[in-house]
Amino acid sequence: MGVTAYPKAVGVAAVAYVGVDYLREVAPGLHSVLQPCLWCFFAVAAAVRAPYYEYWTRELRSIGIFLGSLVFMISCLCVEAMAVQYVTTVLGLDWHWSTAPLPDSGQWLVLAGNEKLPAAIVAFLRAPVIGLHHFLMLFLLLGFSVLYGCVKAPGMGLGARYMFTMGCGRLIRVLTFVATILPSARPWCAHARFKTANHPHPWAQKYYTPYSKDPNMVRQVISQDQAFAPVANYPAEYVPNWGSMQFLVNILRPMDPAQTGQGPENWFSTLKRAGGGCNDLVFSGHMYVAVLTAMAWQEAYPGWGSIFVWLLVAHTGQREIRERHHYSVDVVSGIYVGILMWRTTGWIWSKKDQLQELRIKHLAAAEDEIQKAAKEGDLEKIRSILNKTSKLGTEEKLSGRTLLFFGGFILFMTLSLGLMAFTLTSDG
Repeated sequence: MGVTAYPKAVGVAAVAYVGVDYLREVAPGLHSVLQPCLWCFFAVAAAVRAPYYEYWTRELRSIGIFLGSLVFMISCLCVEAMAVQYVTTVLGLDWHWSTAPLPDSGQWLVLAGNEKLPAAIVAFLRAPVIGLHHFLMLFLLLGFSVLYGCVKAPGMGLGARYMFTMGCGRLIRVLTFVATILPSARPWCAHARFKTANHPHPWAQKYYTPYSKDPNMVRQVISQDQAFAPVANYPAEYVPNWGSMQFLVNILRPMDPAQTGQGPENWFSTLKRAGGGCNDLVFSGHMYVAVLTAMAWQEAYPGWGSIFVWLLVAHTGQREIRERHHYSVDVVSGIYVGILMWRTTGWIWSKKDQLQELRIKHLAAAEDEIQKAAKEGDLEKIRSILNKTSKLGTEEKLSGRTLLFFGGFILFMTLSLGLMAFTLTSDG
């Protein structure tokens, strides 16, 4: 089966998914009926097609790198979660409330557009058409479309590339937003979502707070190249006993139970409670996920479907700026970092037909033998060489039971991972 067996199927599925899901805003009753039906249709379509899929051996060969990429991505997300907590808590809640957002020309442009553009266009730009979990679902649709020949096999290779690229980008993102802490475009965010001390961490007390307001103090610390100002009298830090994870106390800054009126928390509860950071995190993680999805569509399924996904990327980008989840620089940098990272990891799942290249190399190597056989009129030898070439990369046939077990395992695992990602990221 070629990759154009159902050339429009996955594009139609993407439009249907986004359209039906948006009914939650305009027709909630209809949405509650149509969305489960659509999901069931997708699941049944995958299950029905699986026994006739021709490339299970390619999927089997890709399962190692798929699982490795999954573990790598989860590890990177854990590192990112700790770093996000650190940059939000290290300066204390008072700093978040009192520090003004940075000037952002993109936000000014959005507000100016609201005054100049027709009301219908402004309403469309404001509409919550697409979110983070939608882009993850769009990638799942793309990956499972390999069953119908819309995308080149192996689908698990495409998934491995997506997760590996996601993990690499998250580590780069950690380096950028930890290196320089920027104030949020939503100054109230930290007070609403975090339970931590109002005063800065001892590191910030010594190296930042004495020099944060007075330009002359900044000049002196630059000329002396060392901290010299005395530290003010701040409350002592609360230090719980987290055993082997004690090193996280300085990073997560848990709240004293005596002040919250609740029992002590372990490190995991402290880490997951906030559900994300409140500083400006350079670059935008939402845009990075969106661009990776669009790049996967562009490479695996070029055409009007990928154009549709890129339009969704543009819509979510302006909403990130409009709703002040990020500054414009985060959105712009998220776009080009996503493109760059996807291009960099092309070795995991290449668009090029490697089987065709293998056969061409085999024919080139056998060119002398073919010419010699042609001069001698040995058609049988020529036929033998061509048969060997045509059999290169031929899929090994799996037994019925093996096919049923392996195909069922792959479908169950990937569907479960997809549903978990969809559920855990439904709130962004």
